[in-house]
Amino acid sequence: MHIHILGICGTFMGGIAALAKAAGHKVTGCDANVYPPMSTQLEAQGIELIEGFSPEQTKLNPDIYVIGNVVSRGNPLMEEILNQGLPYISGPQWLAENVLQGKWVLAVAGTHGKTTTSSMLAWVLEYAGLAPGFLIGGVPENFGISARLPQTPALAKSKQDANSTSPFFVIEADEYDTAFFDKRSKFVHYRPRTAVLNNLEFDHADIFDDLAAIERQFHHLVRTVPQQGLVVANGKETSLQRVIEKGCWTPVEKFGTDADWQATNLDANGSFDVIFKGERQARVSWEMLGEHNRMNALAVIAAARHVGVAPCIAIEALGEFKNVKRRMEVRGEVNGVTVYDDFAHHPTAIETTVAGLRSKVGKARILAVLEPRSNTMKLGVMKSALPASLKDADLVFCYGANLGWDAAEALAPISAKSKVYDDLDAMIAAIASEAQSGDQVLIMSNGGFGGIHQRLLETLNAG
Repeated sequence: MHIHILGICGTFMGGIAALAKAAGHKVTGCDANVYPPMSTQLEAQGIELIEGFSPEQTKLNPDIYVIGNVVSRGNPLMEEILNQGLPYISGPQWLAENVLQGKWVLAVAGTHGKTTTSSMLAWVLEYAGLAPGFLIGGVPENFGISARLPQTPALAKSKQDANSTSPFFVIEADEYDTAFFDKRSKFVHYRPRTAVLNNLEFDHADIFDDLAAIERQFHHLVRTVPQQGLVVANGKETSLQRVIEKGCWTPVEKFGTDADWQATNLDANGSFDVIFKGERQARVSWEMLGEHNRMNALAVIAAARHVGVAPCIAIEALGEFKNVKRRMEVRGEVNGVTVYDDFAHHPTAIETTVAGLRSKVGKARILAVLEPRSNTMKLGVMKSALPASLKDADLVFCYGANLGWDAAEALAPISAKSKVYDDLDAMIAAIASEAQSGDQVLIMSNGGFGGIHQRLLETLNAG
């Protein structure tokens, strides 16, 4: 089958392209911005990419068009597809029908931590020899790729049963809408047997009116989990409790304080004991820091246990887990100044990221560099929460261009340690001028941020 993907360079749609290609389909695609690294990754897999959405692409005559949620009415190629009555489908629905059907799906949902947690879960299953497939909105360092089909487990290989591929598939389950013609959250398509509900806060203000609207979508996900499945839920989140109280027909295991799964005996180096229903399982010793990662780990251990991985094996696997790219990723060190790249963009994620770095570096200065780039942040819905989210930073540099609100006004409560710039070059120069040996520069954005990481390192080196 030939599929043509509209919006192919997004992380999710790029993952679908990779899976479709691996499954033997002919894959082509187009996007408004075809550039590395996604373009090079896709082209390396033999996937032809077209810049833009020209109507002439219908002459490719694919069997079906797979539509990403970046595409809206008025898109010239989409209008031509509609005018000609050509077959099209959303990315999540195509994935559900062609990859997930018949699989034991482990879906990781939540406002924060989906990528890290799904990466952890895929790695734990891999370590345990279950050879899962996965589609993750980032690149797990343990795998080096963001998506793959289920593999043949080592045990099956030893029995020379080459057709016995793994039944397991781990997916990052996003609550964002599916497509312009399907406004349900993506995750309702996935039909998980194991569902992880990591946390739930208000986000995506461009498509959700309030928290209750998101809770309804999460309840739609809960409704799809079978009686023989498992819902793993953050016991500290009242929003998730409300979701479950709307109706749940599946066993629930909670993690966090006063829950089924707990973390105790915490060390400054990040290690902790795992307790399940009052009984100690084993101790996690790993490279990760912060309460949010402990919570992620508890969720993963619970989900893995549901598919038969003993907690002691899951805990052993976590000791070898490597973080995802763009999650507290060290991009370089120049003259004693360390530069980090992190995907954090929601105030809660910003707060936990800065706190995690603080626990790692002690009293060293943290220079937080922020680009409020997400749709929710651009709308200014979360601006009042920004000052508190940056409390653990010593200095704050905020890129205020292209916002519909005044960043300096929003950061007024911490004006003594914050500066706002509309010019990226000027901001890079200011950071480089301020940075001293021993400083930790934490750059947070869910986009490329104008290549600031490398440009700052070069500026520091030149100075």
